[in-house]
Amino acid sequence: MISARLSGAVSTVMSVRILRINTAGHPVEWLSWQDAVCLHARELISWSYGEEVMEVHGGLSRASGEQTVVRLSSIIACKGKVFAKARKEPPLTNRALFRRDRNTCLYCGQIFSDVLLSRDHVEPVSRGGRDSWTNVVTACKRCNARKGSFSLEECGLELLALPYRPNHAEYLALSHSGRILGDQMAFLQRQFSANSRAPFSLASSCGVTAIRTSSTSHPLSRNAFTTSCS
Repeated sequence: MISARLSGAVSTVMSVRILRINTAGHPVEWLSWQDAVCLHARELISWSYGEEVMEVHGGLSRASGEQTVVRLSSIIACKGKVFAKARKEPPLTNRALFRRDRNTCLYCGQIFSDVLLSRDHVEPVSRGGRDSWTNVVTACKRCNARKGSFSLEECGLELLALPYRPNHAEYLALSHSGRILGDQMAFLQRQFSANSRAPFSLASSCGVTAIRTSSTSHPLSRNAFTTSCS
């Protein structure tokens, strides 16, 4: 029988996500605590980093007769072939797109909940535009309807920020379904691309607070904010 004891960093067993990285320090994927325990059992963990998030108690060891205990850290480096998923195009989903753009309509500049937002193609698909990260932006449904299949010049709208493709580290942060721990976010942020807006779009899920430092900069300008972790 396996039992688990959580640290104060997480609220439920189901919310625990371990960040897996390779031995070169590149983020690879999110793991469930069960998968992380299996890697420990197979002795595939090179080293661990970050705070302890869970202590898992298993059966009795055949060698010592004592109960096995695995302490899971928030970040684990695994042995094996070094590879980087950053070479692949991150899957484009509305959830990740809205978080990339901080739930802000890039035409009117207002912030909306997910249900009031939509994916807009800067170059309309009907005119040969691609459904790709560099051609899509978050738009409220009103602005999307106004733009329709027109170009920006034809409809008189302007983009408040340019679309970009997140790298793999940033995509892991954008696609996380729960709360990202502070040390996990700090590790990922160091590998975000220079044009990233994600550190501020994740404020509600990773404990990062956006603080305006200049009243003359637009909210989507990277230089308009600093971050502080709660």
